[in-house]
Amino acid sequence: MDTRRISTWQTLLAWLLTGVYTGCAANHAAVQSQTLPLRRVVLYRNGVGYFERAGQAQSNQVRFRVRGDEIGDFLATMAVVERGGSSVRSASFPLSLETTSDKAHPSSDAEPVSPTTEPRKEASDRMVTVVLNLDGKEHALQVGYVAETPVWKPSYRLVLQRNGVAELQAWGIVHNLSGEDWSRVTLSLIAGAPLAFQATLGTPVTPARPTLTDTGEVVSVIPPSETTLAQAPPAPPAESQSKAAVAPEKEPTADDSESEEIARATRGGGGLSGGADRGLSGGADRRKISASKDKRKGVSAPAAMAMGSAMPSPMAPPPPAMIRQNPSSPRNLSSLAAVATEGSSTRYDIPNPVTIPDKSATMVMLLSKQVAGEGIFLFAPAPGVDDSVRHPFRVARFTNQTAGLLERGPIAVFEQGAFLGQGLVDALPQNATATVPFAIDRGVGVETATMHDQQGARLARIEAGELTLERDLRTKTTYLIRNGTNQVAKMLVKHSRRPATRLYQPPPGTEDNLGTMTALVPTRVAAKGKGEVFVDERTVSTQNAEWLSEGANEAVMMYLSDKRASKGVADLLRAAWAIRPVWLTLQNETIARKKEQEELARSTEETRKNLTSIEKNTVAGALRAQLTTRLAKASARLNEISKRLVELELQENEQRVRFFEIVRQIKLTEALPPPV
Repeated sequence: MDTRRISTWQTLLAWLLTGVYTGCAANHAAVQSQTLPLRRVVLYRNGVGYFERAGQAQSNQVRFRVRGDEIGDFLATMAVVERGGSSVRSASFPLSLETTSDKAHPSSDAEPVSPTTEPRKEASDRMVTVVLNLDGKEHALQVGYVAETPVWKPSYRLVLQRNGVAELQAWGIVHNLSGEDWSRVTLSLIAGAPLAFQATLGTPVTPARPTLTDTGEVVSVIPPSETTLAQAPPAPPAESQSKAAVAPEKEPTADDSESEEIARATRGGGGLSGGADRGLSGGADRRKISASKDKRKGVSAPAAMAMGSAMPSPMAPPPPAMIRQNPSSPRNLSSLAAVATEGSSTRYDIPNPVTIPDKSATMVMLLSKQVAGEGIFLFAPAPGVDDSVRHPFRVARFTNQTAGLLERGPIAVFEQGAFLGQGLVDALPQNATATVPFAIDRGVGVETATMHDQQGARLARIEAGELTLERDLRTKTTYLIRNGTNQVAKMLVKHSRRPATRLYQPPPGTEDNLGTMTALVPTRVAAKGKGEVFVDERTVSTQNAEWLSEGANEAVMMYLSDKRASKGVADLLRAAWAIRPVWLTLQNETIARKKEQEELARSTEETRKNLTSIEKNTVAGALRAQLTTRLAKASARLNEISKRLVELELQENEQRVRFFEIVRQIKLTEALPPPV
């Protein structure tokens, strides 16, 4: 491989990543100390960083110069560990106050007294001296504190391979605007944001108090006093526990021989600013990196690696063999960083010392790992992308198989040596799957149709002979897909879920994401073919029902056929349903007879009116005889119907009584879960 091309690329990359900032930070570092150099930097995603200084102190005092706008954070978060057996007595610093005129004390007890002094707001360029008073002659100190600092930013690369495998690279971009160089520090990046607030402990405040007026008082009874017996003090914590409470992790000090040995062995690593020519991996040879044998359990990650050296030099055209080369994996196994998960945060510990000059930025590789991933289609209409309501996106889909959380950040997608596009990864927990759109494909079209109806009936409640049913209000969405490409389209349909609904018999492989109120429905459409995807959403509606209704019969039959049904309830329902057909038959006959009775009564009334109108007509004798005969037959039939209705009423009442004697014994207060 042409070493000149690699060297040119390394120089260009280091120049691009080490940007110089002007006018972006205060003139002074937040905290300065000539005695204790900076040893460790931990950066979070909430605008603060944890800084740790360590070294040997030969005097009884250690002085810190703290910027005025950082004094509150320094005092609120300062943690001191003395490893030499001595102790820290106190920390002192001067106060700057502006004197104001004294105000008269109010006469009322309810009115407060204003403070006699008002604090002056500290300027960002004003330095305050904080003095640690020590005892003993020699001290091994570690001092940690929190200060404002820019957030570190993640950036990802995803190289799609075959057979559902992809290579995921994660990089961290670190900005140093602290006012001092970070020279060979231990660097950790935290994927998480603990609570942090600005403290004002450096600003003196005298709270206002009410004025007490003494008018004299005579106490005639002496109140009793209370005595609390002394208790033995609790046992002091073990030294190891005490140190762990202040500094959870043991960090190397200046005289730590083991750390010095590691530092000498790994000198030259770290970020691109401190050794970019050593951080680049090889080009064409891509080895499989085995899991790191770090003491911590987690996924190994490269610490300070630049982009793969397969990228050609801009000064000369690349040889043909390197045109289609993907970004390469890291080769240096010793550069793999440790990834640890603590609570909801993920910590990336860079193993080699890192040097980042003030007002500059560097880029370190956090991890490189093969994960499950592929490129597919995703139909997900998005606001602002007009074509997305008719065509799907091309997406990269991969699973976070690393040891912790991936923060939100941009991702570049590659395949077969070509750049496909960019997307944005949301915060991705461990073992979660991301689907990241990076382009839109007009070779596949999608049409959508929606319909609404009611489905099914289930027993919801039976109590005191009253029946309540459940019904499903259904919304069915159909996606018609036309694949105009020459390849099989593997696709996910992102369906926006309706509130308070459930998916009914979703297609196999459907991912129901209740947190985002969406469902991802998979499908495959043949080349130049068509396909359909159906999404059935249902919500429950309850309503009272009559025992003889068709919905009641449907619900009871479904309950009796369900293996989860209560045996006692099922037995009573079977007994009642043996009576129900007889009762229903009698009721139907009653309805039919009453209808016939109403029609005959109306016909009889019309016949009587006709007879009255031709009563004195001498030439209508034949018609009068015909109407009289019809009236006689109708009256006879009415008498029969009246008799039958009385019999039906008696029989129907008997069956109703028998039926309700049974159903009143049923108490069903909870419906069976609906089918899915």
